[in-house]
Amino acid sequence: MAKRIDPELEDLGIGQKIRELRQRRRYTLQDLSAKTGLSKPLLSQVENGHVMPPVATLLKIARALDVNISYFFQEEEKEEKIAVTRAPERRRFTRRSHQDASEVGYLYESLELHKSRKHMEPLLVTFPPLEKKDMVFYSHEGEEFVHVIEGEIEFRTPDEVRTLKPGDSLYFESDVSHAFRALGNKEARALVVVYTGERG
Repeated sequence: MAKRIDPELEDLGIGQKIRELRQRRRYTLQDLSAKTGLSKPLLSQVENGHVMPPVATLLKIARALDVNISYFFQEEEKEEKIAVTRAPERRRFTRRSHQDASEVGYLYESLELHKSRKHMEPLLVTFPPLEKKDMVFYSHEGEEFVHVIEGEIEFRTPDEVRTLKPGDSLYFESDVSHAFRALGNKEARALVVVYTGERG
């Protein structure tokens, strides 16, 4: 049975935008796989709207296609010096019903949808409670700032573990392999700002 397209991803056209950019640059899926380090099947699922791509995955795709990550969240590209995103405009990216929390590690909502050229991507991120063995590790270029709003979050790298409580902040270089989970049995939420250092 064919997988259903995620209506939110279809609405924003993330997969279609990726495919169009890839084809415009005359890249095959194999070319994009080589440039991003992501598998061809995963890239195909993202292009077809079957998988919600984590931010780290979108960052790698954006860099390989020479655009800002914000390109994928916008309905149309505009050049603005000042941009306001109203609460009802925000898009929450949720797991597909067939995706387990451990496949993604978090849910996210883009907080800025209008400025096409920016170096920071502000997100409202919800972390589910996970077993330690189910934590998903990511790494990508840039830096991240995390400010915990509610719940307790565990931050892990291969070498250290930090527990963050409401009001705590974390700043780290995101090329370090890292993972998050909510502690206890409740979700945790944080404001996360990803600095990509991409060309403006």
